[in-house]
Amino acid sequence: MTDTTGPMAPDTLALPQFAGRPNLRQEIALALRGALITGEMRPGVLYSAPGLAEKFGVSATPVREAMLDLANEGLVTIVRNKGFRVKELTDRDLDEITSLRALIEVPTVAEVARGINEPTRAAVEELRPLAKEVERLAEIGDLIRYVEVDRRFHLSLLALAGNRHLVEVVANLRARSRLYGLQDLAARGELGRSAAEHKQIVDLVVAGDAAAAADLMRRHIGHVRGTWAGYHET
Repeated sequence: MTDTTGPMAPDTLALPQFAGRPNLRQEIALALRGALITGEMRPGVLYSAPGLAEKFGVSATPVREAMLDLANEGLVTIVRNKGFRVKELTDRDLDEITSLRALIEVPTVAEVARGINEPTRAAVEELRPLAKEVERLAEIGDLIRYVEVDRRFHLSLLALAGNRHLVEVVANLRARSRLYGLQDLAARGELGRSAAEHKQIVDLVVAGDAAAAADLMRRHIGHVRGTWAGYHET
């Protein structure tokens, strides 16, 4: 029997309104990814395109298209003539995803810091508004947008290494993460401390401190399987 209680229930989803907005398919896909990552949408619940469309305030077509995009990425499975279910991941899956992210992102951020020059320094400085926005969203508890802005920050930083395939791989790994602890952290007002690490990462990369930037990025990614996942970090 399907459990439809708590934050996973279709009729309780806190999704943004997109009526009258351009690029609906892309915006809806981003919002749904955020809902998957934060636990607004969880395995075991059947989600229909019309039901989600009502939450978004749009027609079912762009929602169905967005869900098909997520299915192609392996994030949801299609239930023929009924809807979609979030793909369930084990703790081992999530541990392996986090390990891969650390193997890729930590040395890449160190590389960007080590090779800092005036053009890249200016590009990193352009990420400060995103870092500030991540903190603001943490403070107000807008977790779906928090996840998306956090994603933009990290992928933009990694892109400065000049390897677009690396960025695509990390984007996919991030979409497969599950951060069910964010809701509790935001409710307790503790998410802001982790959010503040984005500004610290910018400071260290701009300063060219590769070792410190790598160390902070390692700890930052560690939150994915620690407090962000709902566990106590040691």
